[in-house]
Amino acid sequence: AYERRFPTCPLIPMFVASDTVNEYRSEDGAVHVIERRCKLDIDAPRLLKKIAGVDYVYFVQKNSLNRRERTLHIEAYNETFSNRVIINEHCSYTVHPDNEDWTCFEQSASLDIKSFFGFESTVEKIAMKQYTSNIKKGKEIIEYYLKQLEEEGITFVPRWTPPVACKSESSTSHPRRPVSPAINIPESATKEGLSNKEILNTSSSPSEPTAGTPDDKLDADYIKRYLGDLTPMQESCLIRLRQWLQETHKGKIPKDEHILRFLRARDFNIDKAREILCQSLTWRKQHQVDYILDTWNPPQVLQDYYAGGWHHHDKDGRPLYVLRLGQMDTKGLVRALGEEALLRYVLSINEEGLRRCEENTKVFGRPISSWTCLVDLEGLNMRHLWRPGVKALLRIIEVVEANYPETLGRLLILRAPRVFPVLWTLVSPFIDDNTRKKFLIYAGNDYQGPGGLLDYIDKEIIPDFLGGECMCEVPEGGLVPKSLYRTAEELENEDIKLWTETIYQSASVFKGAPHEVLIQIVDASSVITWDFDVCKGDIVFNIFHSKRAPQPPKKDSLGAHSITSPGGNNVQLIDKVWQLGRDYSMVESPLICKEGESVQGSHVTRWPGFYILQWKFHNMPACATTNLPRVDDVLASLQVSSHKCKVMYYTEVIGSEDFRGSMTSLESSHSGFSQLSAATTSSSQSHSSSMISR
Repeated sequence: AYERRFPTCPLIPMFVASDTVNEYRSEDGAVHVIERRCKLDIDAPRLLKKIAGVDYVYFVQKNSLNRRERTLHIEAYNETFSNRVIINEHCSYTVHPDNEDWTCFEQSASLDIKSFFGFESTVEKIAMKQYTSNIKKGKEIIEYYLKQLEEEGITFVPRWTPPVACKSESSTSHPRRPVSPAINIPESATKEGLSNKEILNTSSSPSEPTAGTPDDKLDADYIKRYLGDLTPMQESCLIRLRQWLQETHKGKIPKDEHILRFLRARDFNIDKAREILCQSLTWRKQHQVDYILDTWNPPQVLQDYYAGGWHHHDKDGRPLYVLRLGQMDTKGLVRALGEEALLRYVLSINEEGLRRCEENTKVFGRPISSWTCLVDLEGLNMRHLWRPGVKALLRIIEVVEANYPETLGRLLILRAPRVFPVLWTLVSPFIDDNTRKKFLIYAGNDYQGPGGLLDYIDKEIIPDFLGGECMCEVPEGGLVPKSLYRTAEELENEDIKLWTETIYQSASVFKGAPHEVLIQIVDASSVITWDFDVCKGDIVFNIFHSKRAPQPPKKDSLGAHSITSPGGNNVQLIDKVWQLGRDYSMVESPLICKEGESVQGSHVTRWPGFYILQWKFHNMPACATTNLPRVDDVLASLQVSSHKCKVMYYTEVIGSEDFRGSMTSLESSHSGFSQLSAATTSSSQSHSSSMISR
């Protein structure tokens, strides 16, 4: 299909002609290399062409087809003005490693403008324009010729096999030219390389999944049906980021729609999107957000006095959330529930919003990835500017902005009173610029006129309290009775409880203050298992054994180190007078764990007694920062204290007789547990296994 674009291609108007300058076929027919000189009519100003003294630009392109390895490599470089401008391009078509019916397309290019008669900037823009056009049309052109082949009855090309009798080598001798790569100037880089990867499904086998199903992530119908219009570059970014997650992230992989939200929030800059996505995934796991709708029931106070709820959908099919902020007693809710319960409720609303977006996508047959929020400010007054309430609101906005980007399709603010500008001045700096553009603010009854609610919401579903005919089941709010208020101590305990209602525990680690967990073993050959995430900083994980119990634990208060994360704690068990080798011994080699890593492992105990699991602050050598693993590349730039670390951990002791059987269900997870289950053979030796998931 690719060869059909030569000697000229009507789908590429600028491609005027091409001549073969060199061709080679291997004796067995597996390798075919053809080099062409291509004539291009660049869309440039006539004055520039006149100054440069050219009407056409020539490129040299070499195509190398290897039927044995099933690859097609394309290299190209500019011949015209090669002493002033250097353009190199490399493209490759290969077989997808996981599905032989898929063709992988990868493309990289670079541009270096040394000088061009003082028109360097103009040439750069022209090259950018041509390259962007090339990228956009590349997939269309290859699909055009594939369809043409199908119409001619060619739907299958047999796999190459070595011939019984090799044919004689044939080659056409032409003057040989040095060959390099081809035109390509990315939108985001002018003198740097660009990488673009895309996969085309060219299978015509009836046994393959039907087009448009989520199983075929790269099918054009699927993209249009579930993701919306994507440029080839955007599609490429999605594929690359998802592939990176599959290779490096242990845990639940977000759906394509959610990955796209992070890409859109960072204008499809993969590095920036990957950074905020990694932070969000760690946050979701730490707070068990994926299970919040199934495991958490909002307190009755919220159900009675939180004046917000879902109400049908807008004209675009987006779920509609109605919030009667002016009728809500924010001070009463904060005093009765605390900041954390309020935050958790807002998170549950956002999780429900994601679920409703998926449902509406199926109902309306088009991608719906965001919702509309209608905020009624009737009744807003100075009471709503209560400082702790505003502080809670700002924190909620910060958390939602970081973890639910591009979920707000439109925000309709109605009946804004005079006090609203004061609140807006406090809140607006915390809201992303792209999000702010989606705000529509109406004072008084302006929402009833032209450009008002009827432009965005069908008349039949406008709530009754806004003059509509639809009964809205959103609670009316009202003042929270002071009898429901709780003391600061009660709220603090409740806040900690909220975030620790999980098998995982949170611990803070400081320089000079490790966190330690004591496990008493009665029966030798028991198995200590652990699973922890390094949420912040780098730590060293150790396991020690002692025949005598350590002194009661010393608990470092949260306030001593300005820890604000709920549920964080620091316990030290090993007394400073203890000596390693005399009072206690190390039973495993220290394991250095980097920020963002998930670690699972186990230790088969050799003796009864007391085992201490220790997470210790890791001092990174100065030179280590220049050779970071991939996840560290993403996380190293985060703003963290140089003397604080945080881990979320879970430990369990399993009897040796139960250990092998308990690992059966984990054998497919490639975890340290499953690796060890096959290696545990004797109770007279110490065995351990740890695996780091990056």
